[in-house]
Amino acid sequence: MEKKWWHQSVVYQVYPHSFQDTNGDGVGDLQGVITRLDYLHYLGIDTIWLSPVYESPNDDNGYDISDYQAIMAEFGTMADMEELIAEAKKREIKIIMDLVVNHTSDEHAWFIEARQSKENPYRDYYIWRDPINGNEPNQLRSIFSGSAWQFDETTSQYYLHLYSKKQPDLNWENPHLRQEIYQMMNFWIDKGIGGFRMDVIDTIGKLPDQEITSNGPKLHDYLQEMNQATFGNKDLMTVGETWGATTDIAKLYSDPKRNELSMIFQFEHVGLDQQAGKDKWDLKPLSIPELKQVLSKWQTSLGNEGWNSLFWNNHDLPRIISRWGNDQDYREESGKMFAILLHMMKGTPYIYQGEEIGMTNYPIKDISEAQDIETINMYHERLTLGFTPEEILCSINAKGRDNARTPMQWDNSEHAGFTTGTPWLHVNPNYQTINVKTALAKKDSIFYTYKQLIELRKNNELIVWGDYQLVTDTPDDVFAYYRTLNNEQWLVVCNMSEKNQPYTLADQAMTLVISNYPQKQIPTGKLNLRPYEAFVLKTSK
Repeated sequence: MEKKWWHQSVVYQVYPHSFQDTNGDGVGDLQGVITRLDYLHYLGIDTIWLSPVYESPNDDNGYDISDYQAIMAEFGTMADMEELIAEAKKREIKIIMDLVVNHTSDEHAWFIEARQSKENPYRDYYIWRDPINGNEPNQLRSIFSGSAWQFDETTSQYYLHLYSKKQPDLNWENPHLRQEIYQMMNFWIDKGIGGFRMDVIDTIGKLPDQEITSNGPKLHDYLQEMNQATFGNKDLMTVGETWGATTDIAKLYSDPKRNELSMIFQFEHVGLDQQAGKDKWDLKPLSIPELKQVLSKWQTSLGNEGWNSLFWNNHDLPRIISRWGNDQDYREESGKMFAILLHMMKGTPYIYQGEEIGMTNYPIKDISEAQDIETINMYHERLTLGFTPEEILCSINAKGRDNARTPMQWDNSEHAGFTTGTPWLHVNPNYQTINVKTALAKKDSIFYTYKQLIELRKNNELIVWGDYQLVTDTPDDVFAYYRTLNNEQWLVVCNMSEKNQPYTLADQAMTLVISNYPQKQIPTGKLNLRPYEAFVLKTSK
């Protein structure tokens, strides 16, 4: 596989609504990102994935775009965006734009035109169907609850929306639409961005009449056409969000010979705490042996035919420390353990804002505290199905998207230093102790574990290119694996529980690389792993 810059990069996701507000309106902005570039440079990341900043009515926090080539006024101006790209470049940081092309806002000029009449030139940019016996065209459901079809009285037809009814799906079968999208992508490439993160890209090949919403038969044709028309001959990084991907499907996206994407996000591991065949809200305990099996499969199955992305958190997922760790008694230990476990694997790691200081979920007591459209719709739908408010809130507090979206905790001043105004979403009350200022002052904080892991990746080809092998002879709650390259071998050992666990080192330990507990000496022989203990050793091969 030809070596690319993004193979050894570490990406930091900025969710701009919640990152840093500079004008006191309670919403983060582009100037806020600029003011924090030195902080990110100090952390060591070299790529920022910037969640959408395009013009939007904000029905789904910017993932409903009304103009792809304009900036949402709350975030600033195009001049601010150009300044961000330039200032990031000075610090050798690339900006990855969030590309949302499965759907637009219903306030996009294309859709405003499309709904005027069946003969409008833009009509076929979207997906329209006649009623069947006075009802929806079929049984397709929206990810955000309810039918995926919305009746439009102007022309007495339904349009498709896999997400909010204010997010009509684009019709990728229309070649004119595809060319408009490619022109828009080239507009941003010409601005000097480093690539694209592609929102729910596996749905652009949908066949709604057959109720096929992802991995449609023309999906990869579209991606290869996109590649050729936009980023294919440029040194850019592309990552697709693909909720239904298997390892074989991942190779179709990311095999360099196929000229599609650099890598994908797959979500098999983050779905392990939901009941089989049910929604993400239907919870079950995480099985560590199952997690080991799934992550190991993704480490070994792609070979040289694909590339992994590595992540625990993003704007759609709960904070990993709260979901699978212990955010009370062992917040720092479990936070560092999750970092070490993931960042020692093969692939491109992604850090979600606040992850590097151990930010946690913020449980709500009433649905009036929720902002996320998915959460609010689900709450009301489940009430009609007979769930109690307490049951629904339990699921929301475990998996709701607002958990990740609370404002970034910079210091212990009012509103955590995020804004001088009223924040758009509640700040987690633990900001007085969990914040960047405190983390930077404490030399053994979670922050410095992340900083050290990023530095290790930059300076050790073994982490980037080494082979992976799971250690199978361990207690269920101990996740251990080898990374090997040429004559070098590293052993990663992680206790994923709050109980002490036995572990026997079968190898001769040579050097301690990193650990999350103070180590007076290099671990050897029979060990009694402490709660959430994690370490990496260079061992004799």
